[in-house]
Amino acid sequence: EILCHKDKPSPDLFIGKGKFEELAELVRQKNSDLVIFNNDLTPTQLRNLERGLSDTMTIDRTQLILDIFARNAKSVEGKIQVELAQLEYLLPRLTGKGIHLSRLGGGIGTRGPGEKILEYDRRRIRDQIARLKENLEDIEKRRAALRKRRSDAFFTAISIIGYTNAGKTTLLNQLTNSKKLTANRLFSTLDPVARGYVLPNNQKILFLDTVGFLHNLPHHLVEAFKSTLEEVRMADILLHVLDASSEKIYDEDEAVYKVLKELGAGNKIIINVLNKIDLVDNPDHMNRLKKDFRNPVFVSALTGDGISNLIEEITELLSGLVTEIKVEIPNNRMDRVNLIYENGKVTHREDKPDSVYLEAIIPVRLKNLLLPISPSS
Repeated sequence: EILCHKDKPSPDLFIGKGKFEELAELVRQKNSDLVIFNNDLTPTQLRNLERGLSDTMTIDRTQLILDIFARNAKSVEGKIQVELAQLEYLLPRLTGKGIHLSRLGGGIGTRGPGEKILEYDRRRIRDQIARLKENLEDIEKRRAALRKRRSDAFFTAISIIGYTNAGKTTLLNQLTNSKKLTANRLFSTLDPVARGYVLPNNQKILFLDTVGFLHNLPHHLVEAFKSTLEEVRMADILLHVLDASSEKIYDEDEAVYKVLKELGAGNKIIINVLNKIDLVDNPDHMNRLKKDFRNPVFVSALTGDGISNLIEEITELLSGLVTEIKVEIPNNRMDRVNLIYENGKVTHREDKPDSVYLEAIIPVRLKNLLLPISPSS
């Protein structure tokens, strides 16, 4: 590992000449076949670095992220989004390997064979980008229709968000009693996962797992994963999962809110879930977290500690989305009676000759459907 402190990056090599020579010597000593920069590099910097390092493969932060994304994408949507991000990243970096195209021939007013091949490749990539964007538009339309069906079925959507590797998928499994194993690795969830849950008051919830956030998430990645991240923007509530054992928890918190702001979801209702308390043995650290985070819920998604408190917090927060009703429904509208039982909690029932009298707690949205039926006085 080499650290470099500069006021601004060098336009040619990103790092200074002295650091570059140090890096080149280290590559020779270690016989390295890969160099990774934890920063984004311009096409010029990338070319110059590879050329100066004797064509040793050099990648930047975005390339590494895209490679991890590509390994974890399972669904058609996930694969399309990864390919789109990869092609948009590749397009401005498409050059002849280690050589200037002008050396391949071609003078004023003409094109050398290398330039023709390059332009052909660029055109193919642009065409493929256009096709992928059309496919994603179709997926977004299907997602919008799915969200409408969920809303019509009175599901409350809760997106589980957080910095990568904070334990979001493990929390989802714990909340929904899933036995699915989760890997302890970055971006293990790339494709959105949805699981249903019913609260004690019979409110229906859909928990949505999402891709992990990270510092300085490249804008074109946010754009490429727009259809997936749209679930965050459209959710009723966000569960923000933080790794309570992380030494960088405050930086990770800031990174998540930065992405939320870019998504237009900065003003969402958020529950801060501080996970991995089983790994925290410092009382002072816990007290500091209690002080610094607004209404935190401390849990261990691994052991299940605190999960009941989280369910109570969700139920309390959603109480504003339900209402108490007293309604008398004629016998020829038993579909409405069934609707109340399926989506609410009946606290009292009285069967009459021509009707059914119910007292229940139901979603506010359901009440509007019952308005044509006269409420009981």
